[in-house]
Amino acid sequence: MEQIDVQEIVRRTVEAYASQEQTKNEPAYKAELLEERNRREQLERQVNELAEENKRSRKMVEEAERGAAVRTELQRLGVAKIDLAFKAVQDGIVRTADGRLVARTETGEASVKEYLASFVAENPEFLPARIAGGSGMAATLKAGGTREALDLDQIRPGMKAEDMQRVREEIVRVASRTLKGL
Repeated sequence: MEQIDVQEIVRRTVEAYASQEQTKNEPAYKAELLEERNRREQLERQVNELAEENKRSRKMVEEAERGAAVRTELQRLGVAKIDLAFKAVQDGIVRTADGRLVARTETGEASVKEYLASFVAENPEFLPARIAGGSGMAATLKAGGTREALDLDQIRPGMKAEDMQRVREEIVRVASRTLKGL
């Protein structure tokens, strides 16, 4: 009879056992790898979403800063209709790569102050009116001589007709000024 090689049998048995254990554990490893891959992909998506949100937030902050700077300069120049003027000039003012605000004109880049100053000079309708009033403005009641101040305690039943008329005129004057916002 052939001689039985015990070492060979033990080696084959150990290999068969190791192979069997590997095939038994392999689905668990694959599932764990798949789960880790899914977690990694989910984290990558979240990072990408946060990066996009960060870009949007930065852009909004830059737009707000640009708008505030332009509005401040328009206010400094004495513009009365700031929002309307801002809408007219906002497309011409951009931020450069180094972070400065410049105005893009037909002749090239100009500083925001120069651009807005020339815009206001070319469009004086954005400045406050030089003469208050106009053809539609109602005449204001002017005091004729010295008028005695009215006190609410003076208004009572049985007043003289001329005092009552003076009270009525004063009420009309105050009410008309209040309605006009003066």
